[in-house]
This record gives sequence, structure tokens and C-alpha cells, in this order.
Amino acid sequence: MTTKPAHEIPARDRVIVACDVPDLKELTALLQRLERQPSFYKVGLELFIAEGERAIDLVRSYDGRIFLDLKLHDIPETVARAVQSARRIKAELLTVHTSGGYEMMSRAAEAAAGEVKILGVTVLTSLAQDDLHAEGIEQTIPEMVRARARIAHRAGIAGLVCSPHEIDAARSAAPDMLIVVPGIRPTSSTGAFADDQKRIATPGLAIANGADHLVVGRPIRDAANPAATFNEIVDEIRKTVS
Repeated sequence: MTTKPAHEIPARDRVIVACDVPDLKELTALLQRLERQPSFYKVGLELFIAEGERAIDLVRSYDGRIFLDLKLHDIPETVARAVQSARRIKAELLTVHTSGGYEMMSRAAEAAAGEVKILGVTVLTSLAQDDLHAEGIEQTIPEMVRARARIAHRAGIAGLVCSPHEIDAARSAAPDMLIVVPGIRPTSSTGAFADDQKRIATPGLAIANGADHLVVGRPIRDAANPAATFNEIVDEIRKTVS
């Protein structure tokens, strides 16, 4: 599986819509309201545990590409076998936690066999510096992202997941890796959807800082017109890269 240079990724393909819904009924409603505008969808823990491959099949029926966001973190053998399962269902992207270490990520990359891109989650966007200090971690978040990015790069995985605030840190440690960024809030609603996401940014700022793909959930899912909101984000990206 080859990766296009960032400047060659179409704006529409840069936006990954998070299908953060509990079941197939809600997923169907969301997909219908999106009017086949997105090309990339994220299926996460809530939906995948509830519906499994049925959720994947439903997204595919709407011509969707699959980002399987399971944030795997286990012993290397278990993670490698899970990656093989992701290959079988033809997910394009799959997340693991970089905190699982070099061997776990290396085995994941080996099991992927170039058929699924493994993304290493660096530091969750729900965490702030005080949260790390409470766990006895003295590194700053950018320092931790940089250190984990170096290990991920050495392990041979395809990309990283980081907040918009640590893109520079990730790029400095692993300049050739794919950068996927959650915590995105459209310019028109930046203050409306913060919730548990503590390190957020607008689509234009994240792309300008070097993100390859953006993951957008609640601002699209909960919009009065999800398809229109998606297209507004795409237009903001086009203006940024033009």
C-alpha cells in the first residue's frame, strides 16, 4: 500500500469522519445524512464492539474507506494477530498505542505486510500536562510525542496520531511518517464541541501545521446538516493548501 505525498492528497480524502455512534441504526442514519460526501470513515471501539464487521460492511456499502481505530495495546503476539485480522477485513488504517513499545509496534508493522497502515497513538487528546504529572511523568507532552515518534519510526509503522499542538514535535522526530490528527473543531464552532478533547485546533490550522489527515467526529455527527459541515471543512482545507 503506497502513501501519497501530503500535497497530493485530495482535500476531501484528508477528512476522516468519525462514526462515533452505538449501533447500525445510528450508523445508517449518519451515513444517509452525509450523502456520500466523505470518502474516509473511522470505526472506533464503541461501534466495532457493538456491531463488528457489520459496521465495516455498511460503511463500505456507502463507498467508504475504513480507518479502524481500536488503539491496540497488548503483548506483541496478540497485537500482531489482531493486525492480521484487520488485513482480512481490508482496513486501510489501524491504530496501536505507541506506549506498547518497540517490539509491539515492530510486530504490528510486520503483520501489516504493507496492506494496512499502522498508526501509533502518541498522547491522547483528552490528556493535558497536569494529567501526565499526576501519573509521575515529568516529560512535557511535546517531549513525549517526540520520543514516542522516534521509537515508532524505528519500529517501521506507517504513521502517528497526535493532537494539532504536537504536529511539529512528531514531524521533527519522524519527518516521513503519515500524521493523523484528531481534536479538530471547525472555525464556526470551535468553542461548542470541546468536551473531553483538551488539545484542539481548527482544520485550517492543523493542515497548515503539517497534518496529512484530520479526524472529525462530533462537529459533523451532531451538526444540523452533517454533509454541509463536512463540505465546509473540506473548503477550509482547500483554501489552506491552495
